[in-house]
Amino acid sequence: MGKLAIFSGREVCRILERHGFSEVRRRGSHIVMQRTLPDTTVTVPIPDHKEIRIGTLLAIIRQSGLQRSEFEL
Repeated sequence: MGKLAIFSGREVCRILERHGFSEVRRRGSHIVMQRTLPDTTVTVPIPDHKEIRIGTLLAIIRQSGLQRSEFEL
C-alpha cells in the first residue's frame, strides 16, 4: 500500500469521472457525484477545497468503491 497523494476537490472529481461518475449538483462548497449501476446508485459528496484531508479522502474512496491505488503517489 502506497502513500495517499494530496488532491484538490476538482482533481478527485476528475478521477471519479474517469470511472463513470458524473456531477449531479453543486451547492456551496460541495460537489455531488453519482454513478448509476444496474442495481444501485452510488452518490459521493466531494468538498470543493484546495486540499482534501486524508480522512475525508479515505471516506470518498470507501464510498465510491474505487481502488485505493487510484489515489496513491
